[in-house]
Amino acid sequence: MKFVRHILIFYFLIIIFYSAFSQPFTHSDTLRGSNGSGRDWWDVQRYDLNVKFNIEDSTISGYNIISFKKLKNGYNTIQIDLQKPLIIDSVVYDQNIENGETKQVVTNFDNEGNVYFFKFQNDDRLFKHYKMTVFYHGKPTIAVKPPWDGGLVIKKDKEGRPWVSIACQGLGASVWYPCKDYQGDEPDDGASLTITVPDTLIAVGNGRLTDTTNNNDGTKTYRWEVKAPINNYCLIPYIGKYVHFGEIYKGEKGNLTMDYWVLDYNLEKAKKQFKDATRMMKAFEYWFGPYPFYEDGYKLVDAPYLGMEHQSATAYGNGYQNGYYGHDLSGSGWGMKWDFIIVHESGHEWFGNNITTKDIADMWVHEGFTNYSEALFTEYYYGKEAGDDYVIGLRKNIENKEPIITPYGVNDEPGEDIYYKASNMLHTIRQVINNDSLFRQILRGLNKTFYHQTVTTKQIEDYISAKSKIDFSKVFDQYLRTIKIPTLEYKIEDATFSYRWTNCISGFDLPLKINFKGERWIKPTESWQTLKLYPEGDNNFSVDRNFYINTKKVD
Repeated sequence: MKFVRHILIFYFLIIIFYSAFSQPFTHSDTLRGSNGSGRDWWDVQRYDLNVKFNIEDSTISGYNIISFKKLKNGYNTIQIDLQKPLIIDSVVYDQNIENGETKQVVTNFDNEGNVYFFKFQNDDRLFKHYKMTVFYHGKPTIAVKPPWDGGLVIKKDKEGRPWVSIACQGLGASVWYPCKDYQGDEPDDGASLTITVPDTLIAVGNGRLTDTTNNNDGTKTYRWEVKAPINNYCLIPYIGKYVHFGEIYKGEKGNLTMDYWVLDYNLEKAKKQFKDATRMMKAFEYWFGPYPFYEDGYKLVDAPYLGMEHQSATAYGNGYQNGYYGHDLSGSGWGMKWDFIIVHESGHEWFGNNITTKDIADMWVHEGFTNYSEALFTEYYYGKEAGDDYVIGLRKNIENKEPIITPYGVNDEPGEDIYYKASNMLHTIRQVINNDSLFRQILRGLNKTFYHQTVTTKQIEDYISAKSKIDFSKVFDQYLRTIKIPTLEYKIEDATFSYRWTNCISGFDLPLKINFKGERWIKPTESWQTLKLYPEGDNNFSVDRNFYINTKKVD
């Protein structure tokens, strides 16, 4: 009986352990992460966001005009996301803006956590355009450690003046404005951001400044216009004592405006450090194709946190130094040759902002390609060996605690391996393609084919396989959907070299470049294969370092 009691206690402790450390998904996670019944019948066309910042008490107030198109009949409930403690005051709904029909005012709505549901009278005309104006106010969540811990960022600059912004990737744009906080639905016709601030400060937003109004009450209003579709979490204000300088870059699609908004005392440092911006643009247009937002321009903006890929208005907070705040994440030395934030966050203009995944479970498309863009930038300026050194050096940061792709349809942000492991997977795939001209065509083709679109990981996987004419489906499954790193087991007996795959999914079929009595390619399977070679020569064996695998010699 004592033995049985000990066994029961043991299993009880196991249950407690897993209950404590597992993260079951809630209904709120599903509402936020899925395209549910309050979302799937309407498509956002445009946001016109108007917000006043009261910096003294950290409150905001304003409204968002959400223009949308109806996709399905039989629905009259709209889900709008706005995170507590912000409050929706009312919604004014235009049933059909094309015909100027009567407005409805809604002040009663169902509220579930950070989600509001509105019921409207509706008609049965598909693909017609409608709009609703959502009025709201409150004190947004204050970010504790931005950009990783998101929310409203209120700081003082070195002169003691207010310096304000938002960081909300992962946490969601609904932390500061009402929207359809779903990555798969971007406003097709762009957005405007109208920001009212104290008249001693300047407000910078995405896109282009179209209007500035002195309100003669101690405040000023700045209106910024974005022409291209934009991720919700990329629509961001910056408020501070900014000054401006800029240049024209002659790019693949003509003249591109490159503007820099920095705190006044950073002007001279920025003029020197931001030379990496045009270097970045030259390298990335070579690898990825034209900058995707010529109509909205390119900007770097001093931010009160490290950085973030806010479309056409990249947040910069790297301290005007090379590396990742003065460090090389790869340990190779090459990462100290350039400014990490300028290169990495700008790389997201192609992967993340131009090509956006519908579900956050597929965020490896954003971060894996962008992480690899750092190696491609290094290669462009310092040579192929340097680029290889850089991406291989990043492997030490891989954790392999969970698959890169997390569950779909819930608000579950993936872990760090979407960066370093995904980029090393892409580097491995590049070796198998074994044609850098074709690999570059694939990168450029992705940005052209999926220009300003939201995608699934399958679309990206299928495109790479189709254009390379190599079926990489098992390779993607191995690296994206498991935590197993494939292991090549091998043994050498005189002139016979035997090898097979272990620690892999069934059917894993990654060709390898090896060195054994000379450089050659092999195609391992899960069964032993043998290669008989002349006995002369060096019996030392190695796999080309650019393949992200493990090796194990057996007797």
